[in-house]
Amino acid sequence: MVEENLSNKELKALVSLLDDEDVEVVEHVEGKIKSLGTYVIPYLEFEWENSFNPTVQKRIEELVHTLQFELLKGKLSEWRNSPKTDLLEGMWLVNTYQYPDIELDTLRKELEQIYYEAWLEFKTDIHPVDQVKIINSVLFSKLHFGANTKNFHSPGNSMLSVVLQTKKGNPISLCIIYMLVAQKLKMPVYGINLPNLFVMTYKNDDAQFYINAFNRGLVFSKKEIDEYIDNLKLPKNDKYYEPCTSVDIVARVLRNLMSAHEKLGHTEKVEEVKELLQIVASN
Repeated sequence: MVEENLSNKELKALVSLLDDEDVEVVEHVEGKIKSLGTYVIPYLEFEWENSFNPTVQKRIEELVHTLQFELLKGKLSEWRNSPKTDLLEGMWLVNTYQYPDIELDTLRKELEQIYYEAWLEFKTDIHPVDQVKIINSVLFSKLHFGANTKNFHSPGNSMLSVVLQTKKGNPISLCIIYMLVAQKLKMPVYGINLPNLFVMTYKNDDAQFYINAFNRGLVFSKKEIDEYIDNLKLPKNDKYYEPCTSVDIVARVLRNLMSAHEKLGHTEKVEEVKELLQIVASN
């Protein structure tokens, strides 16, 4: 339950106690602030800006993060349970874990610009493979998107805003940008959840082939997937050939993010991302 909104004066008095030498007092104050809910975030941010006390600033940062994290969990649960799990919205929510101020509209506008670049060169009356070549040319040659081989395990690879800014990503983040642009061009391009690699499929009633965004949009066939699965000594499974859902994609992005933080030794972040994953991966 969120308690009744406190006045600025009362909030200021609470925040001033974050500097108390008594640990129990600080814990009580932090508990009280958390119980007030997310409406206090702007006020806490204001107090942070006007504080010259590093201890208070650190405690305010932690409080804001806790409140924002609770907000994110609620939004992610809503997204997961909505009838239309929009992929861009899901990726934006993941993005807000590290960049809480990022707006969905900002990501949408950046993708609109990429779509526009592709639309200028796109042709509807050519073979699907040639359409893919046009997107490849725009994304990888003209706009210089590419594989982030130097920092393959960076948490930034799971943040769409970072990938759009740096133009470097891992297989799944590059595929997500590619898919969102292709689908806006009315192309039947979807994600494929392969073990250790995320790719895409072009699939309609007349044709099906596969696309590897991590390898500059390389087009390949079912035979290559057969060989890939054989090399990994895994049993055949339909999911390695057929489109996966937006929920599957966001869950995989969160697994990558968890793994990235594990490699960096960020134990707290690993636990938090695990909580987000449990929300998304729940049946």
